[in-house]
Amino acid sequence: MRHLELEQFPETFLWGSASAAYQVEGAYQDDGKGFSVWDTFVKQPGTTFKNTNGNVAVDHYHRFKEDVALMAELGLKAYRFSIAWSRIFPNGKGQVNQAGLNFYSQLIDELLAHNIEPVVTIYHWDLPQALQDEYGGWESRQIIDDFTNYATLLFDTFSDRVNYWISLNEQNVFITHGYLLGTHPPAVRDVKRMFAANHIANLANASVIKAFKNGGYSGQIGPSFNYGPAYAFDSDPLNVVAKIDTEELMGFFWLDVYATGKYPRTVIKQLEKLQLSPVITKADQQLLTSGIPDFIGLNYYQTATVKASTSDTLSGDMSMNNSGKKGTSKELEIPRVSKFVKNPYLKQTNWDWTIDPVGIRVALRTIESRYQLPVLITENGLGEYDKLENGKIHDPYRIEYLQKHLQEIQEAITDGVQVLGYCTWSFTDLLSWLNGYQKRYGFVYVDRDESSERTLTRYKKDSFYWYQKVIETNGDYLKEMGNK
Repeated sequence: MRHLELEQFPETFLWGSASAAYQVEGAYQDDGKGFSVWDTFVKQPGTTFKNTNGNVAVDHYHRFKEDVALMAELGLKAYRFSIAWSRIFPNGKGQVNQAGLNFYSQLIDELLAHNIEPVVTIYHWDLPQALQDEYGGWESRQIIDDFTNYATLLFDTFSDRVNYWISLNEQNVFITHGYLLGTHPPAVRDVKRMFAANHIANLANASVIKAFKNGGYSGQIGPSFNYGPAYAFDSDPLNVVAKIDTEELMGFFWLDVYATGKYPRTVIKQLEKLQLSPVITKADQQLLTSGIPDFIGLNYYQTATVKASTSDTLSGDMSMNNSGKKGTSKELEIPRVSKFVKNPYLKQTNWDWTIDPVGIRVALRTIESRYQLPVLITENGLGEYDKLENGKIHDPYRIEYLQKHLQEIQEAITDGVQVLGYCTWSFTDLLSWLNGYQKRYGFVYVDRDESSERTLTRYKKDSFYWYQKVIETNGDYLKEMGNK
């Protein structure tokens, strides 16, 4: 619906920003921390842009007080961060590393001292290497108990101060990239193993949510999902069917399990025909239905546009743009399902990500109509090249991107979607996984690059001051920007 007047953002709206442990902390061997699969994976030449790693990252581990002071200056109401599993359990289980608990306790206290709500992600991809070595990580059901024990320790330690928990971050990404595309650890390319590992991750997620609710902890918990709605390229009925199939396979295959405890029947039927369906027991089904979240965490970056597939086999030439050289990615085709194509109405970033602000409203409306659950937007942001000139960073492209997305969020709120808050990705610049340090997302520029840590000095970008005004006015500043 086209609204004549938009509702205000709720007074309790969590204006926030986000990060992940591996991408910001550094200190990868300090104070008893064990190795994660990412610490090991990036040692293999050619896995990341210019062989970058998170050994130092942006040194948030040693500079968290400085970073929180900047958050307070910005006026953040919430800060989403992840806890490194191997900093708490160096071997994934067994002996607890008290120094790791102490670090996160200090970070939480520092946030609360500045009236910033901590939003804690329990798992953001950095699986302890010891568990990968012992039993294959997400391919073994042993991980369900180990992950639940780890999460329960966090609940016992921090739930007196933490009201919002993210169980798993972007399961669809770490599973597909880890077990299908082979571009994330453990670098497997086996579709059957992917579906099996994904089912175990679903069980682990449900187990943690069940433990949280049965434990009587205060607060709310939910998974964070990277959801990009799919559009049909045009009104050709075959392309419309391809759009439906794509969303069920790449979106609802996860979201339905989170929100209802059940897989989409249409997807499972096809997987059974292809002998790719995971083993799902009655006990599994009971566990999934007992782990329904309080909210859905939405990580939104882009939409996809599809045509019907004309291929019967998966080609091996699909490649991502990790260099920032525009136009170097190759389009994905899912055999007999869909072919991903460029949307003629939308622009793309230098990393070939589609820019579609309206898509976040589509995503919010879809979650509302399908699940009737509140949404906490846990990531949304623009990765681009930023230049430091005379101590200043002018990033009008980021301001425009965030402004347009926030306006669409406000449209969705006016539609009737319950949106708890909005966390940008990210607060400071950070290591962008496979993309190195040149792909910058933050409000705060960090002086480092792929070849050197340089000074690691923090500089506030123009977007820092823009978001400061948005928060100060609880979103009213967006109207002023829109009228210019």
